Amino acid sequence: MSMRIALVAGEASGDLLGARLISALKQHLPDAQFFGIGGPQMESEGFEAWFSSERLAVNGFADALRRLPELLKIRRNVIARVKQEKAHLFIGIDAPDFNLGLEKRLKRAGLPTVHYVSPSIWAWRGGRAKKIRKAADLVLCLFPCEPELYAKYAMPAQFVGHPLADEFPLAIDRNLVREHLRLPLAAPIVTLMPGSRNGEVTKLATTFVQAAMQIAQRKPGVRFLVPLITRETRKLFEAARYQELGNQTEPEIQLMVGHSHEAMAAADVVLLASGTAALEAALLKRPMVVAYRIANWSYRLLRRMMYLPYVSLPNILCREFVVPELIQDDCTPEKLADAVCRWLDDTEARQKLEARFLSLHQELKQNNAQRAADAILGLLKGIPR
Repeated sequence: MSMRIALVAGEASGDLLGARLISALKQHLPDAQFFGIGGPQMESEGFEAWFSSERLAVNGFADALRRLPELLKIRRNVIARVKQEKAHLFIGIDAPDFNLGLEKRLKRAGLPTVHYVSPSIWAWRGGRAKKIRKAADLVLCLFPCEPELYAKYAMPAQFVGHPLADEFPLAIDRNLVREHLRLPLAAPIVTLMPGSRNGEVTKLATTFVQAAMQIAQRKPGVRFLVPLITRETRKLFEAARYQELGNQTEPEIQLMVGHSHEAMAAADVVLLASGTAALEAALLKRPMVVAYRIANWSYRLLRRMMYLPYVSLPNILCREFVVPELIQDDCTPEKLADAVCRWLDDTEARQKLEARFLSLHQELKQNNAQRAADAILGLLKGIPR
């Protein structure tokens, strides 16, 4: 009898992870059947999608609350169909708010469960790890520091590498990238990345523009690149730029549609909002300054819940402050400009950081999809067909 594997992936990133995992598993289980919730990437690998992964996407707490009855109905439907299909294994890919509850119920019914992409237990105290232990038989981790945290709670967890580390080359020719973008080879370039969400850009755009003005006063000839993903975030940043600069042409701020990786690779320093972009900048071996600002009450609550002194992934993974973090009240134009200029002035510090990031990249580059498939195959060996 062929293996029947149920998967639930949330959003586009989960769909891509799921597609790569299915492809790797099919090399060892060519007759396996895959079904559940996924997107077009997973479907291209022969996955049977009962619902689209887009159905799990929510935009903030209010949207999640409004759609809660729909999401609970989908979860009940998936539980019933997984049991009806007599699946041998369930794999929840990211989407912890949806998948952990689903996994818990399936595990109680006797089905082996895997959670692929550990939630950020390194950022919060141990309660979440206990919750995951009740839901999953195995957690697949993207970061090497995570399995040891699960070990404290007797939770099987395995490091499988990070997919971005497989995608990014170990070395990048910055001059070649600048030539491709038609940028001067010798000019100092700072890339500004105020976030991918409207709320982030709203909170940071004006501060970033003001910081750029101060950097330009200290560093004549500096150019700024601003890659923005959506039309809405571009409008928000343009409004902030016009409010601060009007029709002035200096400092030279070039807005880009997408091309964030190229914009980071071309830069001497990246000033960015805390998030996945910080990991991408590290994999591109770029010095950076990490900024973030949220509502004061949210910040006070999060500070009480966190047990690490860092918030950005490069510092968390290196386990020390290798890049400056300017959060909340410290996120001012003056402090941001100071931090960026320190990187621009210190060639030796930039070179040391680039070497550290190369070592980190090599540690994360593990052929992620195959490592994840190997871990799942190991679990499947003990499951009768």
